[in-house]
Amino acid sequence: MDAEELRALLSADGLALLERVEAGPDGTGLDDRDVVREVTRLRAEGHDPRLVAAVLTQAKLRRRARAKFGEFATEMLFTEAGLEQATRLRVAAHHAGRMRSAGMVSVADLGCGIGADSLAFATLGLEVTAVERDEVTAAIATYNLAAWHASVVHGDALETPVDGEALWFDPARRDGRRRLSDPGDWSPPLDRVFARAAERPAGVKLAPGIDRALLPAEAEHQWVTDGLETVEAVVWTGSLARQGVARSALVLGDGGAAELSGEPAHPEPGELAEWLYEPAGAVIRAELIGTLAEQLGATSISDGIAYLSGPRQASTPLAQAFRVRETLPLDERRIAQRLRELGIGELEIKKRGADIDPATLRKRLKLAGDERATLFATRVGGRHRAILADRA
Repeated sequence: MDAEELRALLSADGLALLERVEAGPDGTGLDDRDVVREVTRLRAEGHDPRLVAAVLTQAKLRRRARAKFGEFATEMLFTEAGLEQATRLRVAAHHAGRMRSAGMVSVADLGCGIGADSLAFATLGLEVTAVERDEVTAAIATYNLAAWHASVVHGDALETPVDGEALWFDPARRDGRRRLSDPGDWSPPLDRVFARAAERPAGVKLAPGIDRALLPAEAEHQWVTDGLETVEAVVWTGSLARQGVARSALVLGDGGAAELSGEPAHPEPGELAEWLYEPAGAVIRAELIGTLAEQLGATSISDGIAYLSGPRQASTPLAQAFRVRETLPLDERRIAQRLRELGIGELEIKKRGADIDPATLRKRLKLAGDERATLFATRVGGRHRAILADRA
């Protein structure tokens, strides 16, 4: 979206047209099947083709955004790149809660994108200054934050003077066309972000697969799993970093939040027992599998494999639990035969340490039946095995 398209979209006629398009031709909403028909109808009414395209793009982005923002999405505007990198609302609420719990009153969101984290900060009553260097994105952030105590500045994240007690960074890791692998190419560059984060209490949001060697030692490193997806690593500095916590794993879910902290620890190897545990991605990324294994009374099923096993069921939001039915050779024909015998027609396939493609394997197994199960393609005691199990 360019500035001209955004101006047209933000006009009274543009926003009214967006509301009408979102309602759909019958008032029940617009779906993908209606788009071509809607384009034809709106152009026939004399609407500018570029405005029609902008409105339909926003309607599509709002539908996608509901997964991150819920009902807030219907009152927001987006860009493709902005939505992709935007923090989920539940995760952003955690960031805001961390700021408020540390006693912060004001925060500068430096490189705010479409304003997702700023929205969460403002919702909890923090005074927000949001800085964004892209003109169109800054205008969209202004629209999204209009109802809250927040100001948006069009400027460079590191060069614009700000007064916030705390700083928040979410460096852009794409250039609009591709993902940037070199942190020096990010916007702002990561080394400059960390230099600034050493001056004031700060949070720096990064991809969960970030090379740990790049992270500053004098900070808290926290990995976050939301639902079943590991979404970020955050570096907390200054008074936002908790005393005695060097690294932690946070799991957010409908039932609340659970956290594990400690030093990197690897679990002891042991036998495959009745219960199998798949640690949350945040636990794995934070290298806290050994700490979790101690809590569960479990051991690793094989060196270098992030599955744990124990004789008793333990309930924890930090891992998914499965009851083991049996183990099989990791042989497609043997697996298919056993699944037919058990009447398993719905199969979840997971893998660690095995060179298979779950989607391809599922097709080749030709499943049939009313039963369901989970199949783990992995290593047990160093040997490739298939573990057939049921979710707890």
